[in-house]
Amino acid sequence: MRFQHASDLWQDFPHLVPGVIFTRGITHDASVDRPVAEFSAAAAERLTATQESGLPEVQAWRRAFSAMGLRPTQYRCASESLLRRFRKEGSLPRIHPLIDLCNAASLAYGIPVGVFDVSRISGNLEVRYADGDETYETFSGEVEHPDPHEVIFADDSRRAHARRWTNRQSGYSAVRDSTADVLIIVEGLHETAPADVAKLTGALADELRVHWSVAPETAVLTRASPRFVW
Repeated sequence: MRFQHASDLWQDFPHLVPGVIFTRGITHDASVDRPVAEFSAAAAERLTATQESGLPEVQAWRRAFSAMGLRPTQYRCASESLLRRFRKEGSLPRIHPLIDLCNAASLAYGIPVGVFDVSRISGNLEVRYADGDETYETFSGEVEHPDPHEVIFADDSRRAHARRWTNRQSGYSAVRDSTADVLIIVEGLHETAPADVAKLTGALADELRVHWSVAPETAVLTRASPRFVW
């Protein structure tokens, strides 16, 4: 199986830095209290200096959303949405230990982190512009079709696993208690993204090794080397 971003997306967003993690052996009974607390504390400290909209990581995604014709205050990247909720409520709801870990790491770094159940992906997964006839399933089970030229995560069966790039994932491939194999995608667009994405990808891989005793495969992709095969 292969993950990649389409060539025209690299052309339109040359500052894109994707980090990828694949691992087997995830369970729903791991305890991630320590890293969640540490990542959350780091996020809280950053938010004492500025709101989430002032973070360079979020500002870069706001510019990207504007370039895609989306209002950034209506459609927010995943990390901005998490930070906004965290700032208002002081914590995030617990969902699944892997999701809790990735959400907390996204808070700390201000970078969107997507997590997909590999067993629900048909063939390869590509971040690309939509044709408009792909199918997307919400968390409530409703079926939608992305707008033409909307950025989606699409598999070989033309199922969209995320809409508006980093705005909204699909419930179809969301992590659940039965999930064992996962693909984690980290994407940055800001000036220091090459270093930050590598650091975040490495931090998540380290926590996976500690809390699940797994052997994750990782990569930071580039326009010259845009594919991750697992």
